[in-house]
Amino acid sequence: MSSTRNEPYTDRFDAAGVTSDGAAWLASAGAYPRSTLALWAERPEAPVVLPCGHAFDIVSAPAVFGRRMVDQLWEEGPGTGPVAVLRGRLLMFAAPGTAQRLPSLLRWEEWGVQGHEERRSRTGDIPPLLCHGNGDAVTLPPPLAGDAPADRPEPRWLVAPDTRHPWLPGPEILLWAAVRAARAAVRISIFPPAEHSAKVYDVSRRR
Repeated sequence: MSSTRNEPYTDRFDAAGVTSDGAAWLASAGAYPRSTLALWAERPEAPVVLPCGHAFDIVSAPAVFGRRMVDQLWEEGPGTGPVAVLRGRLLMFAAPGTAQRLPSLLRWEEWGVQGHEERRSRTGDIPPLLCHGNGDAVTLPPPLAGDAPADRPEPRWLVAPDTRHPWLPGPEILLWAAVRAARAAVRISIFPPAEHSAKVYDVSRRR
């Protein structure tokens, strides 16, 4: 899509890949999507607070563990929906209803196996995941990245919104990713750390 004066967005805001369709989908989560789009038209570097529960839920994990979950989803699973980085945590966009269901699935995994050691091997290394759903709101990165000081990194997109109807993982898929990430963390802890370069996720693989 070409950019004109009447179009507040170019086809992609920045290297993260936010598109005009992705921005429209994000804005649709709020009660006043036109106001959100108008704000971004004037200040595309402005973060925004949007409610969960309608267009998406959010599952928040510590940054390192969240990256392991995302890597599992892209390397061995169906991929992810949008993923943001904010204040040392990864925000994974999930299907509405996930915030209500995922905690009970995690509890079931913990108590649904026999023996303390086996139980710990399945869920004991999963850090607390914060689930934001109906009634919650989250701060999200802006469509256009600004120039933040190195010691104060701003919110950013790891996997940016790029469509009006993104595929979003549900609670079962995120549970699978969390368990696999926990197992990977145990394996990594007994071997020397490997060099990790920046990864680029192929969004065409998303369902």
